[in-house]
Amino acid sequence: MKFSVFQVSRKGGRLKNEDRMGYCYTRESGLFVLADGMGGHPEGEVAAQMALQTIAALYQREARPVLKDVKAFLTSSVMSAHQQIMRYAGTKGMLDTPRTTVVAAVLQGTTAHWAHCGDSRLYVVRDGALLTRTRDHSHAERPRPGGGPEPVNRNLLLTCLGSPTPPMIDVAAPLQLQRGDRLMLCSDGVWGVLDDALIVHTLSSGKPVSDAAPDLAEMALRKGGAHSDNVTLIALEWEMPDAPGIGRGISTDSISDGVFASTIQAGMPSETELDDLDEDAIERSIAEINEAIRRSAARKA
Repeated sequence: MKFSVFQVSRKGGRLKNEDRMGYCYTRESGLFVLADGMGGHPEGEVAAQMALQTIAALYQREARPVLKDVKAFLTSSVMSAHQQIMRYAGTKGMLDTPRTTVVAAVLQGTTAHWAHCGDSRLYVVRDGALLTRTRDHSHAERPRPGGGPEPVNRNLLLTCLGSPTPPMIDVAAPLQLQRGDRLMLCSDGVWGVLDDALIVHTLSSGKPVSDAAPDLAEMALRKGGAHSDNVTLIALEWEMPDAPGIGRGISTDSISDGVFASTIQAGMPSETELDDLDEDAIERSIAEINEAIRRSAARKA
């Protein structure tokens, strides 16, 4: 694989940065994850970090050097992140649970898969146009069935990780990548103040992603002003053209089969938290997911 990637996270006008992002890759697969810890609940940054750690740890365990079933991995790893957050809150006896949104993408072979929960987004830009983006789990993007009245806050989230109710996880259909495709994962600190047209224009401006990504971050901070939300994004270009000025990319061709590279492990609160993944909870999550899939298939039959 060959891609160029740039990630940036800024605190903005908030007291602390509750966003987390990072990426991992093997010789033949890459994982990109972004989580936005939710204010209004305790320890949003912990929920976001735990989501990244859990998904990355499961990826490291299963990508040898590819994931056998990417869709199943995305669903089970995100659900496992939810279970880890709930377990953390239970262990600490918290009356309110830490919560986070998450978006995760896997690039493998020539295909991109992604999943999300909440309103952290993924954009795909091709040939200067928006090819697709995720739909938020909010009243604004998921109108009420039957046209019933909506809450005053249309951006109110319908789901997230860490909520007492099981999270909704949307897994997109796989996308065949083309040379020059650009993908961006971002928190609502970006898309909440920059419209899709400006995001697409900046991503497809001809600049390398190492310039386009910080440009978007700076625009979001300026537009958000003194009370700007945390601004976080990961932008990448698939098989970037080998042309002067495009930027230096990552080529995994020289990586041995057993090697795992990651930016997510840096800055972890505790290495023991990564080592202490609740395997029983993970297996229960996978079993619950499989049972839900079976019931859904039975209803459709």
